[in-house]
Amino acid sequence: MNMNWKHNIILLCVAVLVAILPLIMIRNSEFAGTDGQAEEIIQEIRNDYESWFQPLWEPPGGETENLLFALQAALGSGVIFYCIGYLKGKNDSTKK
Repeated sequence: MNMNWKHNIILLCVAVLVAILPLIMIRNSEFAGTDGQAEEIIQEIRNDYESWFQPLWEPPGGETENLLFALQAALGSGVIFYCIGYLKGKNDSTKK
């Protein structure tokens, strides 16, 4: 195996650990979104607060909301890493 392959495996293992360790170390905790937490705090401060806008469409369940968030994150990272790869390839081709 060449050195780049070993570095990629190590980075992949570190990424998996970063994703899994908080779930293992922090037991019995609820990982909620910031929107829900902000709404709770606002309701504590002002009980009569009403939001300015209503969502156009609410997903049917929490799983659908999580799926849409994951798809959004995957699409965003795909675009970012495509641009990085494109620029790296362009840079490598100009060096030749």
